[in-house]
Amino acid sequence: MPSFIDQKEWRFWDQSLSAKNRSALESFAADDLLCELVGSGASVPAIRTWVHDDTVVLGIQDHRLPHINEGIGLLKERGYTPIVRNSGGLAVVLDEGVLNISVVLSEKESAIDIPEGYEMMLDLVRLLFPEAEIDAYEIVGSYCPGSYDLSIGGRKFAGISQRRIRKGIAVQVYLCVEGSGSERAELIRDFYETGLKGEETKFTYPAIQPETMASLSELLGRNITVAEVVVDLYNLLEKPEMKPLQPEETERYGYYLERVVERNAKMLSAT
Repeated sequence: MPSFIDQKEWRFWDQSLSAKNRSALESFAADDLLCELVGSGASVPAIRTWVHDDTVVLGIQDHRLPHINEGIGLLKERGYTPIVRNSGGLAVVLDEGVLNISVVLSEKESAIDIPEGYEMMLDLVRLLFPEAEIDAYEIVGSYCPGSYDLSIGGRKFAGISQRRIRKGIAVQVYLCVEGSGSERAELIRDFYETGLKGEETKFTYPAIQPETMASLSELLGRNITVAEVVVDLYNLLEKPEMKPLQPEETERYGYYLERVVERNAKMLSAT
């Protein structure tokens, strides 16, 4: 698979500002579109940056909480919009201080296994923050825990997921750049407590410990902004082609958007 060192041609789609007040469902559709374009060879490998205002992205298992309606009600009372993602994982928080990066590569010529995708994203984050000693292992007590939780000093600031469609693979990371990581974790803790109400379930939901999470600004002891990280990423890629959604791509984007919107509506209505 191409590395960030030898891959010289990149498509760069920055939505760190333009997507903020739009639904995060649009970002899942955008990544599905890029998977098709890159997987088919219609586009070179792509990197998309995206930020959305106060949203909680739920996983399939979250949707099965015994008191999910009360949990969703709590999120709305706190000013957050709940949606259900089209890939695996559990609840995560999106807001103006959380930068999401999607790296989209093709599997047309050779397969990229799941660990390779995770390692690639870990390499990218380490290149963005060379001064930090970044570890990758599950942080117990964090929200959406996984074997590739990214942490500094045992406190999580990022998580990685993957999405595969039509020979394309999107590796996605959410980076808590600004603000308080523990406050975001408190929101998800309260969501689970409300959604469970102490009931036992077949699936084991994470017992959130807010102190296990922090932002990069908190961990590195300096004021880091989302905009700064986007610029650093752009420079790291050695002047990639700035190429947002093109007119000829809008029909396929509409197809993917309709799919994720319908699926989200179905999942939420089922609650």
